[in-house]
Amino acid sequence: MELDAARERDHEIMTRLSGIEIGITRIARDEAGNYAEIIQDRHTVDRIRERLDRIERRLELTD
Repeated sequence: MELDAARERDHEIMTRLSGIEIGITRIARDEAGNYAEIIQDRHTVDRIRERLDRIERRLELTD
């Protein structure tokens, strides 16, 4: 009886740990996706800034 209870408790603990590991993996995946979006956004802003600089030079609007 005590052994069965211990096994059941161990199974519950392992199941819960597995759920936590899955959650952490999802968070890590989401963070990686967010980082990729940030990098892409930076590249987009850089391209816009470069284009704006070219336009300003053509219009002689630079300081």
